[in-house]
Amino acid sequence: MKIFFPCFRLFLILVILTGVIYPIAITAFAQLVFHDQAEGSPVSFNGKLIGSALLSQKTESPKYFWPRPSAGDYATVASSASNLGPSSDVLRKTIADRAAKIRTANKLPVDAPLPDDIITASASGLDPHISPAAARMQIDRITQARGFNADQRSKLGALVESHTEGPQLGFLGEPRINVLLLNLALDELH
Repeated sequence: MKIFFPCFRLFLILVILTGVIYPIAITAFAQLVFHDQAEGSPVSFNGKLIGSALLSQKTESPKYFWPRPSAGDYATVASSASNLGPSSDVLRKTIADRAAKIRTANKLPVDAPLPDDIITASASGLDPHISPAAARMQIDRITQARGFNADQRSKLGALVESHTEGPQLGFLGEPRINVLLLNLALDELH
């Protein structure tokens, strides 16, 4: 009993500190300093919540930019990578099928090179970004689907450039474009 009561008191103190006080303090700090991110970075249009800037959404309409493919079909519960290795025949076929779909939808030659991010899923399957090259590749399809003239097409190209984010902290990662925010701007352009 000499050991039990001090250990039990220490256990209760640690539970209160790490299970109650710490989570409340971190939540309060996040709400004060990073409010939008703490709420999930919600994106609204005309007063209606349409998504999160942190999560990709399935989009297959020819009038919009398409996101990266998702191994979990853009579901947050099942988000994950396919866990298929580079020697997997299933992965090879999946990528070939995606490439054929992209080339067909964008009226590209059968052997046209494609940006890797438009045919491969991200690790989470929910990456909201695509590369500027993947966005530029889709401009002709969107121009045709929306019936844009040459002036609107050039505005669409400028829209892609204006939504290109640089590497994080100036050196981490590659330039990228948030697809949901780009598609919202596209609707405003039209």
